[in-house]
Formats: sequence, structure tokens, C-alpha cells
Amino acid sequence: MTQSIVDCLARIDYQAMNPDESSDPSLVNPAIGNPILHSQILRLSKFQKAFRLEELLRGSQIYVTPPAPKPAKSPEYIALMAKLRRDEDARAYQRMINPPIPLETFKDRFPNSARSFAAANKPTSDADIGDDDVTYNEIHRQVMLLINFLVSIAGVAATLWILGRWWSLPARLLLTMGGSILVAIAEVAVYGGYVWRMGEAKRKEDIRPERKEVVQTWIVGKDKDGKDKQDEAVAVLLPEKIHVTDSQLKKRVAKGADVDS
Repeated sequence: MTQSIVDCLARIDYQAMNPDESSDPSLVNPAIGNPILHSQILRLSKFQKAFRLEELLRGSQIYVTPPAPKPAKSPEYIALMAKLRRDEDARAYQRMINPPIPLETFKDRFPNSARSFAAANKPTSDADIGDDDVTYNEIHRQVMLLINFLVSIAGVAATLWILGRWWSLPARLLLTMGGSILVAIAEVAVYGGYVWRMGEAKRKEDIRPERKEVVQTWIVGKDKDGKDKQDEAVAVLLPEKIHVTDSQLKKRVAKGADVDS
């Protein structure tokens, strides 16, 4: 109760109000801080005109019923809890002085399994490892291509939206979405044609026959007469081929030897 509620109850005959239920707090001896229901305050504000509802509620707080006291623990309950605590302490002491045998894990049984697995799956050649530079360049190209697609679609959509500003909203949306879809289809078609041409060029390059020709054979360590040279290390000269059919073929020249052009 607030001071205004106490003053209001002192001025009126609360018995003349609607009869309270038996479970409602009593209003016989009103005092500040006593509990009162909100329904009782409403009936009180309607019964008299001197105090308004907001005046009666000013300074009030929600009343929370204090919890009921806990029942006293029986001697049997106290003895049982003490016995359980002693048993748990005894088990903890036994676990401390006699720790259980740790379970054998897979790592304990096979300590070198991880190393063996790594050795078995180790790449056998440099081609299996891959080229990080090529992978990075491919990812960078794909990301830039995606950004180019998005920028193109967004630019066309914004342009069509601005050009159709005098149209109705559904027409502008239809124009913008249609133009964006057409640009996306065109971008995909152009990229597909580019990829197809690159694939065709690579396929033609792979199927082109490679012509091989033996230019000259020689034996290391022998002179022109076929005699062995064991004591001195003399450079072996290769005779120049007279009829050269392919200008792109290269000839090997010993270091320090004179070559007639």
C-alpha cells in the first residue's frame, strides 16, 4: 500500500465496496507497505472520486510473496547424506592410491602408423605435387572473371533502371531484370566460346606430329680415326652437316672449339 491508498481507505467505508474474496489481502488495518491486489485498487478508484488511479498507484511496487521456509531436515536424511559423503571420499582415496590402468589406444598399439601413412601417400613425382603458381593464377583468373560478370550485370541493371524512371515500377523491374538476364547469358556465351576455342587450340597442338631426326652420333673419348685418347682430354668436334633441311635445328659445339660458319 502507498500513502494515497491508506488515506483513501481512511476516508471511505471499504465495507460498502464489493465484497472481497477470502483469498484477497485484508483492508481492515491499512498501513504503508501492506499488500493489496490490483483488482482492489481498481474497485477503490471507481468507488470514490477524490483519488484517481494514477495517484493511488504512485510509489507502489510489485509485491512478491516471500518463499516458504524450507522444512527441517530429518535426522535420517542427515545421517544418510553423511554416509554417502564418507563413501565417496573413500572411493576417491582408492582411485588416488590405485589409479586404473589406462586403456590402450590406437596410437599406443601402432605408434608409427601416422608416419607410415604419410610415407605411403607421399607424392612420387613433382607433377603430383602440382604447381602453386598455376593454381593461384587460375583462381585469380576465375575470381576476376566473376567480378567482371557481376560488374557488367550491375552496370546494365542500373542503366536500365535509370532510363526507365518515367515508367511504372513493375515495368522498370521487368526491364531491369530482363536486361540483366540477357547480359548474363551473353557473358556466359562469350566465355563458353573462349573456353571452347582454347580447348580446340590445345587439342590441335597436342595432335601435331613431332618430327625427330638423328643429326650425328659420336663416341666420347675417341678421335676421328677411332683411336682411344686416354692421357689427354681433347675436345671432340662434330663435323658440320652439309645439307641442312630444317633451319630451326641446333648443333652442339664443344666449348673452346673453333666453328666455321
